[in-house]
Amino acid sequence: MIRPAMIRIVLINPNTSAATTAMMVGIAQAAAPPGVGIIGATARRGVPMILEAAELAAAAAEVVEIGLRHADSADGIVIGAFGDPGLVALRRRTTVPVAGLCEAAMREAAAGGRRFGVATVTPGLAGPIAARARDLGLAHLYAGIRLTPEPPAALAADPPALEAALAAAVELCIRRDGAAAVVIGGGPLGAAARALAERWEVPVIAPVPAALRALLRAFAAGGA
Repeated sequence: MIRPAMIRIVLINPNTSAATTAMMVGIAQAAAPPGVGIIGATARRGVPMILEAAELAAAAAEVVEIGLRHADSADGIVIGAFGDPGLVALRRRTTVPVAGLCEAAMREAAAGGRRFGVATVTPGLAGPIAARARDLGLAHLYAGIRLTPEPPAALAADPPALEAALAAAVELCIRRDGAAAVVIGGGPLGAAARALAERWEVPVIAPVPAALRALLRAFAAGGA
């Protein structure tokens, strides 16, 4: 007999790709302790992969809509896009804990006053990512962003190439920018982030597990 999970977390994918949702759910479930179940919810409007600031901003309304639809049956919500679209608005409108990939990963990377960088594939999101560091009060620790030179869609279709390109970007964050921790900047990059996590002595933080850990801390503090 399958026993129902004690804690139910809804992972919202603001991208319209069901395959990306399934990938992020799998990563979150693998990182979850016993008694935690991860349920995916995919945006119906938008783009398969958010690449630009305007697309990120446009995703916020549907993230809030999806979150409110699930709030009564969820113990926690993860927003599975690195720019955290809709995070503040959803927190204002629901009582369940809500974690954003960017917020959770940046806070974890900056723990203890560490200088941190971001390695990612989306030059169109460099501005919003830097803005998140400022909004979180972490601009003084933010070492900047390193971008892969290849088009994001091409890398997404070639996992070995994606992993290799992100590895080069991580190396630049560490060697050139002095980062003592590096965040892999993107929910759809989750599989590559997991593969890269143990290659360096400095922490390389995958955002989906970081968001899950943030929710678990909220539960332990009485947030669920």
